[in-house]
Order: sequence, then structure tokens, then C-alpha cells
Amino acid sequence: MGKGNGKSDTRNLDVEHELPPAEGGGEETQDSAPAIGSVSESDKVRAERDALLDRLARLQAEFDNARKRAVREQQDFREFAAADVIKTILPVLDSFERALKAPSSGSNADDLRSGLELIYRQFQDALQKLGVQSIEAVGKPFDPRLHEAVEMVETKEADDHQVLEEFQRGYNYKGRLLRPAMVRVAKNSD
Repeated sequence: MGKGNGKSDTRNLDVEHELPPAEGGGEETQDSAPAIGSVSESDKVRAERDALLDRLARLQAEFDNARKRAVREQQDFREFAAADVIKTILPVLDSFERALKAPSSGSNADDLRSGLELIYRQFQDALQKLGVQSIEAVGKPFDPRLHEAVEMVETKEADDHQVLEEFQRGYNYKGRLLRPAMVRVAKNSD
């Protein structure tokens, strides 16, 4: 019954491939070597595992804090960037308010038009300081990256695919298209 009880047979050991004895083990008996060596070794492994788990938990917490800090900084940056844009546009709003408060009696249409043109230039300057530039369209060749054709008109007065009229101005912001210009384009059937 010795062979069928589930225990391994220790009589046929492979001595050449056997592991070396535990450190400090010298010539101890088989019964005492695993007990003393494995207790100190297992304590070392447990201590190392605990240290690594503690380090992992700290690094995870540090990563979470850094991620939250980055999100908070991005939100703050967006808010301050919007504040700078608003500060740039506020003088235009002030000019509109002054124009609306001006007495309407005795004012003629020319004064009103010149005031509005002044405010318009002020607004264009504010946008230009922010990096917004208008897209020139009239008289230029149609470019689908910059223009949106609303209408094509048969005409012999302009070159084929030349922009005849601009319905809505297009704008670039620091080299990127914000809005294409809505245009009428010439079409020659020649």
C-alpha cells in the first residue's frame, strides 16, 4: 500500500538536478533544514511582498493625485484663457453702449454710420490681437478648404471657379479654419 497513498517516492531522486541546500544550511538533516530555512525565507518574501504592495499603493495614489491635479490645471487654464478673450472684447461692448446712450435727436445717419464703422474696426483689431484673421474671398479662385459655395452662377465676366460675392465672411484662428466663407462662385460653360 505504500505506492498508492499519494506520497512521492523519494528513493529515485535525481541528484544531478537537485537544488543546492539553503544558505547557511551546511550539513543539516532533511527534517530540520526546510523548517528553519523556509521560515526565515518566507519571512523575507512576505516582508518584500508587503513592501512592494505598500509601494504600489503609494504610487497609485500619487498617480491619481497627479491626474486630478492635471485636470484641475487644465480647467483653470480654460477659465483664464476665456477671461483674456473677454477682456479683449469688452472695449468693443463699451463702445456699443456709448453709441446707444448718445442722444438720438439731431443725429444724422452719417454720424451713426461712422460710429458703427469705428466700432467695427475696433472689434476687428481685438480679434486680430487674439489671432483671428478673416479669409479674403472675393476675386480669388474658389478653394473648398476655405470657401463654401452656396451658389454657382453662369457668367462670362469672371474666370471659371472665381469667387464673385461673399455672403458670410470666413475666419482662421492661428492658421486653423474656424469657419469657411460662404460664397457665390462663377461658372463658365466654355
